[in-house]
Amino acid sequence: MITITNLHKRYGDKVVLSGVETRFPSGCLTSLIGPNGAGKSTLLMLMARLLEPSGGDIRLHGESVKGIKIADYAKRVATLRQSPDFNLRLRVEELVAFGRFPYNRGVLTGEDQYIVDEAIEFLSLAPLRRAYIDELSGGQRQMAFLAMTIAQQTEYLLLDEPLNNLDMRHEVQIMRALRCLCDDHGRTVVTVIHDINFAANYSDHIVAMKEGSIHFSGCVDDVVTKERLRDLYSLDFEILSNGNGRLCNYFTPRGEIR
Repeated sequence: MITITNLHKRYGDKVVLSGVETRFPSGCLTSLIGPNGAGKSTLLMLMARLLEPSGGDIRLHGESVKGIKIADYAKRVATLRQSPDFNLRLRVEELVAFGRFPYNRGVLTGEDQYIVDEAIEFLSLAPLRRAYIDELSGGQRQMAFLAMTIAQQTEYLLLDEPLNNLDMRHEVQIMRALRCLCDDHGRTVVTVIHDINFAANYSDHIVAMKEGSIHFSGCVDDVVTKERLRDLYSLDFEILSNGNGRLCNYFTPRGEIR
């Protein structure tokens, strides 16, 4: 479990996070939701140790992350940023192999190659393994970066808007893969997500943020209600449920946005 206690982040006089307290349970898929500017990505980057907090504490299984060496942390927590900045001309299999760097410092062993192959197969990227990253579609490229993150073989995966700019097919493919990582592989996934319907149908746990603080959190059944979502997004919602899932309907063509 990752536990956040009284976490703050400031840039000069600008307060981005204020007194954040929450938890991310092990073995679960947790979605970070909320309006733009709520602090979701900042919280995720603090958990990834890609930003330094201005105050507060982050604990991994009760141990303050400040006391964990970065090299060791990379074997326990993997991060996929919102727009990976990667300018090298690499094939898919070479990119995925970068996920093994915390273990081998760039010299692949037989075990590393097996793990790389496994990650490529897991996301059905085998037909593209020899393709260059810059020749792929946006969805294919995102899948390749996710495979690299999976190949890191960490207990925790932190994903910043992995569905950004994808078509529906790739969105579903990624969410099904994340669900499988939790259910079949015992991994813990924390993802920033803007599509409330994907969050409502694939998550175990939801953390909602607004104006730099935790607005509410809990299991999906408890927090995905029209009252809570209206308060979070300032939109009217209708929650439609059937045996296959739920639809959070927020289309209000004649209504007012508050």
